[in-house]
Amino acid sequence: MTRSAAQDTAAGTGAASDTQPVPPLAGFTVGITAARRAEEFATMLERRGAVVQHGPALRIVGLSDDERLETRTRELVAAPPDITVATTGIGYRGWIEAADGWGLGEELLAALGRSEMLARGPKARGAIRASGLVDTWSPESESTAEVLEYLLERGVEGRRIAVQLHGEPLPDVVEALELAGAEVVTVPVYRWAPPVDIGPLDRLIDTTLAGGIDVLSFTSAPAAAGILARAAERGLREDLLTALRGPVLALCVGPVTAAPLESLDVPTVQPQRSRLGAMVRTCESAAPARARRLPIAGHLLELRGHAVVVDGRLCPLPPTPMALLRVLARRPGRVVSRAELLAAQGGAGDEHAVENSIGRLRAALGVPGLVQTVVRRGYRLALEPGHDGHCADVPEDDR
Repeated sequence: MTRSAAQDTAAGTGAASDTQPVPPLAGFTVGITAARRAEEFATMLERRGAVVQHGPALRIVGLSDDERLETRTRELVAAPPDITVATTGIGYRGWIEAADGWGLGEELLAALGRSEMLARGPKARGAIRASGLVDTWSPESESTAEVLEYLLERGVEGRRIAVQLHGEPLPDVVEALELAGAEVVTVPVYRWAPPVDIGPLDRLIDTTLAGGIDVLSFTSAPAAAGILARAAERGLREDLLTALRGPVLALCVGPVTAAPLESLDVPTVQPQRSRLGAMVRTCESAAPARARRLPIAGHLLELRGHAVVVDGRLCPLPPTPMALLRVLARRPGRVVSRAELLAAQGGAGDEHAVENSIGRLRAALGVPGLVQTVVRRGYRLALEPGHDGHCADVPEDDR
């Protein structure tokens, strides 16, 4: 759903908003960069009132026909590992399915069953058990780093370890295990690649830079790297980083996903558990916390991404009135000239166009006296006296 479509929908149901509580994410637009489970994620966000824009930053390419995977599989069947590390459920299942296609499924499971199975997280654990095998350990943090620490602490010298990769090589993990005396066999069950249709990702980048995205979400480190790489190809990388360091909230599913962004000084928010549901709940609290709240003429205004909440009532605003409200809110209580407001709405037309837009803004807010006219000077938000020390401008004419 596009921003304008969501606004039209919300505007059509505005009467109900007087009696219904405002959904926690109403008025916010969330960008989704995920390739997998994007529809499920979007549905959870939309149920909480968010507008969603999807621009996948990557796609998963299965390697069932890849000679490397078949070769590694035959190597492990011939010489079973002592320890097997499954890092993702989808990757482990894809590996077993590919082996079935080569007529090696039972032999691979027999080989893995003779090894000690470690799962990086519950999804990998579930996939192991669904294949008829049993895992012996899984880290609380669901991180590869904790798996590595566990293995190094117990000692791996002389052990043959199979590590199922999760779309990217793990050179640090492999090197550390080999330095500790292990023989490591990596299993590349899938890899990340750019999306076939790059258009949605470009539109997501453009919308972010235009101020139309409030939260940009990431469910994998390759997605974070992918959107930055595409922005770099278009000469927009620094602009995107500036947005992510400022008005746009970077929401990540966990610390591994956040690492590429945080290494570039991009602040992130993450749930305590790396789950889509927990990620949505984090968004529910983090996005409204960034909204600006102002006491205006005896009412409370909360400015969200593309809407304003007045005394707990959601007021969706078209882009131009919303842009004017944001300009007025930069200096609440102080006069903003018509020329400045005209520039904020694109500079087209004359001061009469500003009057029309202010009229639309007042109508959408639905409460008289919030936006005041100062004759021959401009307009201002009627900030309550004393809120920021003083309000020097007194309106001469409140239309």
